[in-house]
Amino acid sequence: MTSLTIGGLAASADVGVETIRFYQRKGLIGTPSRETGIRRYGAEDARRLQFVRQAQTAGFTLEEIRELLTLDAGTDRARARALARERVAALDTRIAELQRARSALRRLASECAHGKDGPCPILSSFGV
Repeated sequence: MTSLTIGGLAASADVGVETIRFYQRKGLIGTPSRETGIRRYGAEDARRLQFVRQAQTAGFTLEEIRELLTLDAGTDRARARALARERVAALDTRIAELQRARSALRRLASECAHGKDGPCPILSSFGV
């Protein structure tokens, strides 16, 4: 991979330039020195950016991603596995919450469709 400008790096990961700057401020991606007035990013920067994006997609927080990045070059599989298990547990909790919300909305929609008198159950449940 040839060196990339910040715009090229952003395009390679389908993110905005400001996203890269945000990750830099958070210490997730390094800020290279300027070469002839322009910062150049290499293959390692692109790999880290891809790692951050994939970890976010998996639901990891930025702090957890920072920790995963420190483990990236090491062999602490136990800690990486623990972080993954914690994330799975958090996702399971969120999925259960979303399923309850979906069930409640289905019930309210059904009540709204079958009832003809009085206020709409959907609106009433939200305090309208």
